[in-house]
Amino acid sequence: MRVIFLLFIIVPIIEITLLINVGQMIGVWYTVGLVLLSAFIGVNMLRIQSLGTLMRARERMDQGEIPGQEMGEGIVLAVGGALLVTPGFVTDVVGFCCLIPYTRKALVHFLSQRMTVVTSMQATSTPPPHSPPFGDAPGHSESTPRSGDIIDGEYTRKD
Repeated sequence: MRVIFLLFIIVPIIEITLLINVGQMIGVWYTVGLVLLSAFIGVNMLRIQSLGTLMRARERMDQGEIPGQEMGEGIVLAVGGALLVTPGFVTDVVGFCCLIPYTRKALVHFLSQRMTVVTSMQATSTPPPHSPPFGDAPGHSESTPRSGDIIDGEYTRKD
């Protein structure tokens, strides 16, 4: 907890110092332009990388697998996106590292080795044998309807 507190104090001081120094070297408007340009490029990179990760996650779910790597990459992408829209050069560098596929996968691998994943599974009924854990893939339906899937009833709304 102390580390996070120190980061919230140290990082803004470093960013302000760096922005002032860069502003004195190249000018205020060029510094503002660099900050805005890095945010613009970062948002576009984030959109492209997020769509790719989402597609890979969807493919893994369609195959009946849990997309653990993709979920971790999604979290790193979200953190990287937040860092890129934060004004400053240090946060931009860390944010771009979160968006580059090689460094993102290495970061997810590093973090996943230091985490413990606890799963909880509560089943109300037993799935049929040889069925994928996430249900049928899109476009694939059973030829006969399962019993108990349809509930017929009426309701009235009382406001």
